[in-house]
Amino acid sequence: MSHRLRPFRVGSSRSVCSVPCALLRSTPLLFLVAASCSPSLESVDRRIDATLRERIGDLGEETVAPYRSGGSATASPLSPQELEIRPPTRNPPPGELGYQIADEARDVSARLKQFARDSLTNLDELAGLDETEVAADANALRLTLPLAFVTSQQTAREYLRAEEDLILTSIRLLIERHLWTPRLFNDTFAGISGDGTDGRFEHALDVINTLRVNQRLPFGGQVEARWIVRATEQLREQATGRYRQSADLVLDASIPLLRGAGSVAREDLIQAERDLVYAARDFEEFRRAFLVSIATDFYRLVETRERIKNQGRQLRSLQDLEQAEADRVAAGRRAAFQRKIAENQVLSARAALENLYEQYQFQLDQFKIRLGVDVERPLVILDSPFELPEPDVALDEGVRLALEYRLDLQTSRDLVADAKRRVEFAKNDLLPDLDVVATTTLPTNPRARVQGLAPRAEDATYSAGMNFSLPLDRRIERLNVRTAQIDLERRQREYEQARDTAIVRVRAALRSIDLARSSLVLAEQQVEINRGRLEEQRLKIAEVTPQDVVDSENELLRAENQRDQARTNLRLSVLNYLLESDQIRVAPDGTLIQLAQPAPETPADAG
Repeated sequence: MSHRLRPFRVGSSRSVCSVPCALLRSTPLLFLVAASCSPSLESVDRRIDATLRERIGDLGEETVAPYRSGGSATASPLSPQELEIRPPTRNPPPGELGYQIADEARDVSARLKQFARDSLTNLDELAGLDETEVAADANALRLTLPLAFVTSQQTAREYLRAEEDLILTSIRLLIERHLWTPRLFNDTFAGISGDGTDGRFEHALDVINTLRVNQRLPFGGQVEARWIVRATEQLREQATGRYRQSADLVLDASIPLLRGAGSVAREDLIQAERDLVYAARDFEEFRRAFLVSIATDFYRLVETRERIKNQGRQLRSLQDLEQAEADRVAAGRRAAFQRKIAENQVLSARAALENLYEQYQFQLDQFKIRLGVDVERPLVILDSPFELPEPDVALDEGVRLALEYRLDLQTSRDLVADAKRRVEFAKNDLLPDLDVVATTTLPTNPRARVQGLAPRAEDATYSAGMNFSLPLDRRIERLNVRTAQIDLERRQREYEQARDTAIVRVRAALRSIDLARSSLVLAEQQVEINRGRLEEQRLKIAEVTPQDVVDSENELLRAENQRDQARTNLRLSVLNYLLESDQIRVAPDGTLIQLAQPAPETPADAG
């Protein structure tokens, strides 16, 4: 006999509903499905922001917590090319390659001038550039050092990556925290079964819906509560008994007493919390090092520009010398080869100027990449008064401050504590397993065909017991203990090395300040000496040879370049000391916060 399956009824005069209706009436299934299908990332962003502000705030008011409101990349349907397992590679053979051969007699100087996008287009004019001249392009980006700091923390790829590393660490912590909160699950099973007797089959549709919540315990184990609803409908015409429903409330618990008990159960959460502290320190340390790095690039650009000015000054002076020698040769007062000496030096000075300009252009392009700005946008470096006073600190005091303030040393010390904790937790794995397990079930009325949601305590069942397992095989666990002990010794050595390195670097940073100051004073004296020597030679030009003047010009140029380099080194050495001793502070907008200066002593204080 064949049987035709009838469609489920939503309702009837006998108040018998279909299985899906019964489940939806007895569990919040629709709500759970809707909630799981429409996740909101705004709440995720708010939790990430709150977590970061909490950790970053521990470092001080001047620190800043990165914030990203949603992802910048929008998901789009994958194209067939993006699903290919062998993406095409464009690598033409040598026969397809080639380039146009340049004429060796081409006007190279004109081409170099054409490449000058960011400043003046004439090399001679560039050599005479003063502090007020800027690029003619109105779209040019004009940067002082403070503006460079601000720009770097808005668009620099390095900075954005450091922000993302910190955000990802906070996300890992939020995931771990969520694992320790009550977690809701809803499982639904639907199946069909048949029972045949003498060729007659009884078909039944079974649906089991389990709504459960579990919770990890802070010192090991977990508890779980399950609400199980079973519904069965016979898929055959019968007068009665076609639909049945039952429900159970089940409580489970499993608690370890030896292995896995105690703080070891929360190790993942403990480490995730500490990792975010380390990441916050690393991020703040990166901001400080990044500021010094940007300042280094900026001051090197200023130094190269000053070298261009020095080279331009020498070029003009040598051109004047060449013209003067040409007049003397024409008047018969000089031999012709004397003019050739000056002419040769003019060519050398122009070649050096062109090389310096190319170096400056390359540095500008590299700086644009560092800042994350468009490489095609003109960039003008504007020198601005931004000087840090030189510190008067003894070596021992500088070392003491570094050992107290350096964030990386604090993290290194904390990593030793992490390694100690892992040793103790690895030893915990050597203990026997002794777990307490218990289960309680509260059913609804077992005699009712269609039950409600009220469990009956008088029909409850329970079970409890203990599981004990002897450590007959703990070889892997013993190896893990030895691994943790070796890691602890390694962390201790790394901390000692980091401490000694910090001491050496701070001492070197303090000595470099005095060395840069000494070099600057000597270079300034050399500039004055060579200027005086050159002026005296010009006054007695008839008594000196062009080679003497050229030598004086070269010595003056060398002294000027050394002076500018010493000035740059002095600026950077002060910043480097503040960085090495971790006394540098960066404002939320990325600018440098000047340290508080002690008030000058009054005569009464001095007495």
